[in-house]
Amino acid sequence: MAPSMEPLSLETQHLINNNTKNPPPKSQEEDPTDQTSPPTNYLSNTKSILLEPLQWLQMLSSNLNPTFILGIFVVYGLSQGFSGSFFRVVTDYYWKDVQKLQPSTVQIYMGFYYIPWVMKPLWGLLTDVFPVGGYRRRPYFVAAGVLGSASALAVALVGELPVAAALTCLVGVTAGMAIADVTIDACIAKSSIEIKGLAADMQSLCGFCSSVGALIGFSTSGLFVHRLGPQLALVLLAMPPALVAVLGFVIYEVKRSPGGQNDENGNTSIKVVEDLGVAIKGTWRTIQCPQVWKPSLYMYLSLALSISTHEGQFYWYTHPNPNPNPNPGPPGPAFSQSFIGMVYAVGALASIVGVVIYQKALKNIPFRTLLFSAQLLYALSGMLDVVFILRWNLWLGIPDSLFVMAEECVSRVVSRVRWTPMIVLSTRLCPSGIEGTFFALLMCIDSLGSLSSKWGGGLMLHMFGVTRTEFGNLWAVVLLRNGLRLGTLGLVFLVPNRGLEDELVTDGVLGVGSDGCRELGDGDGGVLLVGMEGGDRDEKTTLLQS
Repeated sequence: MAPSMEPLSLETQHLINNNTKNPPPKSQEEDPTDQTSPPTNYLSNTKSILLEPLQWLQMLSSNLNPTFILGIFVVYGLSQGFSGSFFRVVTDYYWKDVQKLQPSTVQIYMGFYYIPWVMKPLWGLLTDVFPVGGYRRRPYFVAAGVLGSASALAVALVGELPVAAALTCLVGVTAGMAIADVTIDACIAKSSIEIKGLAADMQSLCGFCSSVGALIGFSTSGLFVHRLGPQLALVLLAMPPALVAVLGFVIYEVKRSPGGQNDENGNTSIKVVEDLGVAIKGTWRTIQCPQVWKPSLYMYLSLALSISTHEGQFYWYTHPNPNPNPNPGPPGPAFSQSFIGMVYAVGALASIVGVVIYQKALKNIPFRTLLFSAQLLYALSGMLDVVFILRWNLWLGIPDSLFVMAEECVSRVVSRVRWTPMIVLSTRLCPSGIEGTFFALLMCIDSLGSLSSKWGGGLMLHMFGVTRTEFGNLWAVVLLRNGLRLGTLGLVFLVPNRGLEDELVTDGVLGVGSDGCRELGDGDGGVLLVGMEGGDRDEKTTLLQS
């Protein structure tokens, strides 16, 4: 849902952008070399650091609608952060202990969780061109909340469900998350276009809310699994979707007048079809531009080539010792349910650190430079998994609990630093007018990458003979994954070497074909869309103006 606010003047946007890049100089009274009253300066600096997050939120609320900020807290903090983390741990134990499936099979089933996310362009089209009662966003929040709550309650309370029915219900939970996500993302993409200087700040807020929610979800998931069992613990997953449904009633949105939904002859259905055609046409034309499809291809490949080994490692982490099989591989650490949740909680806390690092030090670095460095660190940090699986940490004298905590912290910080600029880049690739639909398409591409990663990893686990009780080749699968991560470095040239403030896509892209995208070298091998040649600019849609 788009924030309710008057369009900012050029002067206001200029001030925001300048303040983002060039903070105001300190006065002489704030000279850091002044040592006349160190205690006062120390207390003042401490107070400033503590108040900085509140001042940052106040700045965002003053430039964006406060209910939009509330929507980010509910969707990213509760629906994605808490529910996503709680869902991850509880369903792992549900498939392992209740349904008693093999890790490779579970990994294939987990790929179905991404299908609602792959369908995000459909949800984006629905929210853009099919308003309900004059509203584009509010009804979809309600629908997402009802779907998520009903699905979670069904799998938790109906008893022993067949595998197909349980999988359907769990996919329903993720569908509720995806619909709520695409609805709030439409607003984020629009605001990122209107106020370029706040694009990184909005993604940092989303990342912060998601990480805090994940911290709470991970830290409580093990306890609830231990106390209630993995199936009954799923009842808690019904609560965040219920709050998403409530958000649909309280979030502010300008209601479209009935006349605004009709064509010149008053025919509503024809106007909807026209809007749908314009959105699809603009999306197709935009994705054909090299400035758009090249980084989109990189984002897909960087996710797909990093095959997921999560289920194999999870089964190894939690497998009891001693192992009765003759060739089980190195004995696992046999972590408890509570400790698994705590490990993930520490990782969520580290993810917050990653958000802060990006916001404070990295957000102004050109996309290509930052993504190359982050991908390199991502590949190198993955080697810690190999060290742990081969139990070299014990040879070095490092206890399992300490090593896995450190490994989780490193991997989560690096993952957050790697992921955030890709999302920021995605918002900057969206043309005005179809930002909801097009951002959903880009997120669909990312979800396809994650789905490919899950299914590719499941196939590798099966081919290497990793099962519920045999883990002798698990280290080889993880080593293969790390090699593919390193290979992805050769694809970073697809990302434009442009900064946050640079223009990547202009509004005119909606009025021309793919041959109308004109490229200009940026001096560093990147490209910049500087204008459109030919075409009818009058086709530009105004679907998200209200």
